[in-house]
Amino acid sequence: MILITLRQAIMQKVQNKPDEEIFDMIENSVDADERALPGLGVLFETIWKNCGQEKQNELVGILQQHLPATAAAHK
Repeated sequence: MILITLRQAIMQKVQNKPDEEIFDMIENSVDADERALPGLGVLFETIWKNCGQEKQNELVGILQQHLPATAAAHK
């Protein structure tokens, strides 16, 4: 029996899918049942690891802009 990790399973699920299918999968996972969050996390991790510092800074800025004020105050 071959066991694969959650990361591997998610990456296999999106491997060789057209952009539109991946887009739809992400779009349908956002604000959905919390069971989708690990998959989104794996996809975000892949994006994070494969974009440069400038894009990472941009993503952090977007996140900061959309955090509730109370969460930002606790940094």
